[in-house]
Amino acid sequence: MTRTDGYLLDNRQTEAGQRFDAFAALFDPTTFRYLEGFGVGPGWRCWEVGVGGTSVVSWLAKKVGPTGKVVATDLDTSWVAPAARPPVEVRVHDVGVDEPPGEGFDLVHARLVLVHVPDRERALRSMIKSLRPGGRLLVEDADPALQPLLCPDEHGPEQQLANRLRHSFRQLLADSGADLAYGRKLPRLLREAGLRNVQADAYFPVTSPACATLESATIRQIRERLVAGGLATDQDIDRHLANVASGGMDLATAPMISAWGRKG
Repeated sequence: MTRTDGYLLDNRQTEAGQRFDAFAALFDPTTFRYLEGFGVGPGWRCWEVGVGGTSVVSWLAKKVGPTGKVVATDLDTSWVAPAARPPVEVRVHDVGVDEPPGEGFDLVHARLVLVHVPDRERALRSMIKSLRPGGRLLVEDADPALQPLLCPDEHGPEQQLANRLRHSFRQLLADSGADLAYGRKLPRLLREAGLRNVQADAYFPVTSPACATLESATIRQIRERLVAGGLATDQDIDRHLANVASGGMDLATAPMISAWGRKG
């Protein structure tokens, strides 16, 4: 991820690791299915943007083998540092500001990154610039405005509180510069950037243990912001966390839209 200063979901906070684990459980199968379809294999050169945790980087490293390379970048690389051994190279890098960390990549992938980057247009150009002709770009980002509820089945006070807090979280995201409707734009943006054979898909779980883990970690991570902004009370948050821990609610995520294409 980029922009640790002021970023709502800072990688330096202890809950970040729990969020990365939840994202891996929720979204790795979808991501890996697309990457398998691209034919990622021995000798490939890959750039993993805003890497966060290690799950995707480790998967790519096994696929590309000793003859390949995986460049993993983020502004805060503390969570991915344990994976920094050949063929993985870890670099501190801001995709919205810095030049690409190389060129001629066979694959560039970013998941749940660009929605938070202030200069998303520049970041996307940088990622495409780094690809070799025929190289693949896979961008996966959430679209909270497309499905704004934590509990789509709002049938009781617990679900109503959950959805109110989700609305407050979305407000904080918007205030921090996130584009809450970015995911749906990805197919058009990839086409306009000149990529060929652009396709897209969307996925969101309606209920999963990982959704509860993600929600609990997220709320604890932004608790002070919610209270300071008058968006929730400590009592609201304590009650919601207890409701989540009880396991009796069906918690959903915002849809993750995956869009991919090939450089001409």
